[in-house]
Amino acid sequence: MKAKSLLLVVLISIVKFTVNSQPTIDDPFFQKVKFRGAFGNEDWTSGWANWDPQNTEYPAPTVVISGGEITSNTTWTSNNVYLLDGWVYVVDGVTLTIEPGTIIRGSKSNKGALIIEPGAKIIANGTKEKPIVFTSNEPVGQRNYGDWGGLIICGRAPVNQSSPQIEGGPRTTYGGTNPNDSSGILRYVRIEFPGIAFQPDKEINGLTLGAVGRKTVIEYIQVSYCGDDSYEWFGGNVNAKYLIAYRGWDDDFDTDYGYSGMIQFAVSLRDPQVADPGSKSNSFESDNDAQGSTNQPFTSCVFSNVSSFGPLVTKNTSYSNNYLRAMHLRRNTKIKIYNSVFAGWPTGLYVEGPSVTNAQNNELKIENTVLSGMLNNFGTKTGEWTISDEKNWFMNPERRNDTLVNNSDLLLEDPFNLSMPNFLPKANSILLNGSCWTVNKITVVTNNNQPAAINYIGGTLQLKAVVEPDRAINKSVTWSVASGSNVASVDQNGLVTALSSGNARIRATANDGSQVYGEIEVSVTTSIFESTSSKNTKIYYNNTINSLICEATNTIIGVEIYKLTGELTMSVKSNSEIVNINTESLSKGIYIVKVISKNNIEVKKIYIY
Repeated sequence: MKAKSLLLVVLISIVKFTVNSQPTIDDPFFQKVKFRGAFGNEDWTSGWANWDPQNTEYPAPTVVISGGEITSNTTWTSNNVYLLDGWVYVVDGVTLTIEPGTIIRGSKSNKGALIIEPGAKIIANGTKEKPIVFTSNEPVGQRNYGDWGGLIICGRAPVNQSSPQIEGGPRTTYGGTNPNDSSGILRYVRIEFPGIAFQPDKEINGLTLGAVGRKTVIEYIQVSYCGDDSYEWFGGNVNAKYLIAYRGWDDDFDTDYGYSGMIQFAVSLRDPQVADPGSKSNSFESDNDAQGSTNQPFTSCVFSNVSSFGPLVTKNTSYSNNYLRAMHLRRNTKIKIYNSVFAGWPTGLYVEGPSVTNAQNNELKIENTVLSGMLNNFGTKTGEWTISDEKNWFMNPERRNDTLVNNSDLLLEDPFNLSMPNFLPKANSILLNGSCWTVNKITVVTNNNQPAAINYIGGTLQLKAVVEPDRAINKSVTWSVASGSNVASVDQNGLVTALSSGNARIRATANDGSQVYGEIEVSVTTSIFESTSSKNTKIYYNNTINSLICEATNTIIGVEIYKLTGELTMSVKSNSEIVNINTESLSKGIYIVKVISKNNIEVKKIYIY
């Protein structure tokens, strides 16, 4: 009985640890790239995204899927066009497979929607050449926001509410204790004109994810013309890459109920004239829950490499006054945002409620991120931290964030083009570098923290470059002499060689394109080996008695013995004209002996054997 109790305690502890563990930017999920925003030199939207679904000719439905349940494993094939005629539930234990290139249209009159319930799976594994398309059943020219419901996937991963019902009206409850839950595969899928209202203010999102677990695969998804949020996560810890939110109505990316997954490479583009008059429109909206409670797991998702293009191409663009903010972070969220760019919103950042404390405690993070073309970069709630506080937090040098006055300063090709956007950065764009995986600091130090000095011509000094952050993709450096090339040289291993007396600045420059460098000043002095005597001092070695003998006409104050590297190996004080030094402790070799008298210095190389 005791053994069983102990096992139960261990299992509970393991579950609790797993549920409450939070993702970080150092997770292997993230692809380490130099650029900020969703794009480097490759347009990953090319070939499968659709920027004109209003005018795309889709074939008429050939198979009607009436509202109800799918209770056995089913495959929808690409030679048919399916009509979702009501709410279609894929129930626990059942897998719905959708072939690449399949088209599914949603009924407007019967509010068609597809709901994958906990324990069920969807295998919608499209390809770049054959994406799977969920779209309106309305004809060309008559399609609009909220023509049908949307795609809802629910699982059994952790959520910080007790058996919540999914948003929008469907019957489905979700959540559990399995962070490794799998709801299937969603790859190369377009979701067009979803977001129909079941009741006033109860719209279905484009892609709704409730407690979906990390074993689910989600990548290359485009949600277009959604009548509510393009994407919303309610708890769970599913990861995703390559997401497009195109011309949405409400928010682009909404996180809630303890969502703790990871997202990389996401882009949103808004129509300046279309926004939600009810809840107003943001790009990011993030809560722990509706009450801002301390329920765990916290909403602690990590977003990296996001490009958000709001309604303001310039500050003079005419836009709907229902637009609010690029990031509205509230109600105790602990979201983390890295390597991103938010462009053209009325307000850039608005942190409120307990989330202010989370930011101050570094539990809510925004790093390596750019705000550009905002009417106001920052906004705050009266009685909480001030705009100056928020700005100082965001602009703290350790966070490596930035603000730009105009969107044109980003040097992007054509990101605000609603019919054919080109999000790629131009050759000199600041977004091509500066991610948290690029070098932001280099400190040049000597080995073993010895002084940065060489005491004779031909002497050497080994340097090393300490590169930060430790997560940097490429920590290699190029060594050079920034000044004083007549004084010292340096090789590509950081070994400095003295050429003449003076000072030289040695530079280590990052090889990752960040142009970050660090320097150290190295002094070369030969004065300790320079003789000022008139040859009145004799220095010689007597191998018979293993002694170094120094004789002077004046009183000898001291004798110093150096290796050829300049390292002091022995120092003897004296107050006589003859000094006899036992050399048994010295290794065989050539040494530099410096004899210091009251009125002169004599330096000589001596071979000790």
